[in-house]
Amino acid sequence: MKRQTIRVEPLSTYAEARKVPISMAVRSGDFIFVSNIPPYDPATGEIKRFPIERQAEIVLEQIKLCLTAAGSSLDRVIKCNVYCTDAAHFATVNAVYARYFPSDPPARSFICVSAWHGPFDVEIACIATV
Repeated sequence: MKRQTIRVEPLSTYAEARKVPISMAVRSGDFIFVSNIPPYDPATGEIKRFPIERQAEIVLEQIKLCLTAAGSSLDRVIKCNVYCTDAAHFATVNAVYARYFPSDPPARSFICVSAWHGPFDVEIACIATV
């Protein structure tokens, strides 16, 4: 099955500036795979410390942007993986997540990780259909 990388601006440019070898989204057949994306500051493209609620909002908005660029949407997401640096953020991330997936939410995993290369606490990856 042929795969197609999807350029998502400004996120693709942000990753390239940091020399991160990543595609924001890839389409293969009827599936869209969205990479883990850190909470890039929408105003500057920088990765900086925000409260966990704002980080989750930014990441979900960026996932929405990726899905739209790939011809899909949040209501076509079938699986999400949430990666977070602290289990104490579970309730806050859930509250934000519920706003983006208000009914019939996709399958999901919440995975605790030790840390990343930058000052952020959450990334989310997803799989959606076209």
